[in-house]
Amino acid sequence: MTEHPPDPSHPTRMLFLGEETLADGFRLIGFETYANPTPEEADRLLRDLRRTQAKAFVVVDDALMSQKIPNLHRVRQEGGRIVVIAVPALGPQPSLTSEVAQRLASLFGTSTLETAPSGERESP
Repeated sequence: MTEHPPDPSHPTRMLFLGEETLADGFRLIGFETYANPTPEEADRLLRDLRRTQAKAFVVVDDALMSQKIPNLHRVRQEGGRIVVIAVPALGPQPSLTSEVAQRLASLFGTSTLETAPSGERESP
């Protein structure tokens, strides 16, 4: 398979869609940020990315990822030009809500995913 270098005339857009407190950090590292978007606004933005065939790396917060947003679902199913990942809200301890985390929890139980405050697993 032949790899192609990135096309500098069409750079990959980096976007964050989610809560205001997270948007500040993403803004500082150069992301386009859309703080507290409604599901309709997020859907419109993702539809426009698909329509223009833009390359994009999109980070959304867990709350937005859990919404029924048609173009978010389409982008995640298509893969390719637009990559979407979710990040947890700021808080005491994030809960893992990805499809992989849900599958692990169903196989091994939810205690498998729990961590000690330092990020290390506690000894039994």
